Amino acid sequence: MDSTVRSTSVSTKRALGVIFLTVFLDLVGFSVIFPLFPAMLHYYLELEGPNSLIGHLTDTLAGFAPNAVEAEFLTTVLFGGVIGSLYSLLQFFSSAFWGATSDRLGRRRVLLWTVSGVALSYLLWFFSGQFWALLLSRALGGLMAGNIAVATAAVADVTDEKGRGKGMALIGVAFGLGFILGPAIGSISATYLNPLDLWPGLHQFGLHPFSGSALAALLLACINLVWVWRSFPETRAASEKQADPETPRRTNRLAQIFVVKSSVVQLVIFVYLIFAIAFAGMEFSLTFLARERLLYSPMDMMWIFIFIGFMLLISQGVLVRRLSPKVGEIPLIFTGFLLVFLALVCLGTAQQVTLFYTGLGLLGIGVGLVSPSLTSAASRFSPADQQGTNLGAFRSAGALARAIGPIVGALIYYKFGSNLAYYAAAGMVLISLGLSFTLPKLPVGAKVEEASA
Repeated sequence: MDSTVRSTSVSTKRALGVIFLTVFLDLVGFSVIFPLFPAMLHYYLELEGPNSLIGHLTDTLAGFAPNAVEAEFLTTVLFGGVIGSLYSLLQFFSSAFWGATSDRLGRRRVLLWTVSGVALSYLLWFFSGQFWALLLSRALGGLMAGNIAVATAAVADVTDEKGRGKGMALIGVAFGLGFILGPAIGSISATYLNPLDLWPGLHQFGLHPFSGSALAALLLACINLVWVWRSFPETRAASEKQADPETPRRTNRLAQIFVVKSSVVQLVIFVYLIFAIAFAGMEFSLTFLARERLLYSPMDMMWIFIFIGFMLLISQGVLVRRLSPKVGEIPLIFTGFLLVFLALVCLGTAQQVTLFYTGLGLLGIGVGLVSPSLTSAASRFSPADQQGTNLGAFRSAGALARAIGPIVGALIYYKFGSNLAYYAAAGMVLISLGLSFTLPKLPVGAKVEEASA
């Protein structure tokens, strides 16, 4: 008996380790490009000219600017929003599909497919000397990054009801690290690993000034692929692999992607969607706020992400892991929403570094409480044979928010100003807080059937 328990524990730890790296890599893929947007826009526009695809795109985006003085700045913002939204929109489409597929075919097989696709997307980015290749690489990466649903479902497979919050907190830690290291990897590698600085002739093979960033991300993806292949056990029992026969038909249509059987899970997803739209819009415009209010340089921006990521790690790696088994998910959700609301008010008001970083600290702790707790609640309200499907829909909501949040946030920012943009985001968080009070009680350690009765 002891050897069986020990073997199960080792298998669980191995599975969680692979899941951790997979989620971390997904967020690195999303955020590694953040600090590169201005330089990328300038590079491809200068390389391909005003009559190219990117030339027509920038002309269109410049039309949104309220005046000619702000046109260049706003074009950079919206260019980044378009590139970031492409990745997240396709992650939104694919997340529920991969989650449902893993319910039927198993987590391991789907993870091998998708992690291979992620590596291929970075390889394509490495050689994306033309703008269309960059777009293709981001599109492929977004489609494969839908495996976040598979990773979340695998956590649900290997944890019990009482440990579900800890397992989801691990995913939160991976998000935090990806949030820290993604922009840092992009900034540092683009600065110090530009292959054209040493061998300018490589441009004829499709290499570009950002190939170093792509190479760093590619190496991480290859490590992840090998780790999944060697160490990740199938977490879905063979007898449970066949999901609801309606699932494939339902997930094939966008209009039904959030239609899950449990009304409680639907509510959790809706609460998360509103919150995530507000957060995504704020997250993307944060560097522009720092530039406007504090005159920050690109290297200063990197420290913003590092600080938020550090607070996320403390919140998710320490607070959630210790408090979730004791007080449950719902109180942590309430507390997290309140802290994020206060954070956005601080950021919208801040004109000095002290209040600005106070807002960043509250933001990191609040998001660190909310994200894993909502994920855990969605999982605990879901039956075993619908974990992948429901959590796929949950993660799709996050991807959809990251697709529309940056563009909406940027437009509000430059149409009405930075203060109103952050106050509007704070108002959306209050809506999520109010809706979360309608969630049914979820006793600590209760089973899904008991909690949702």
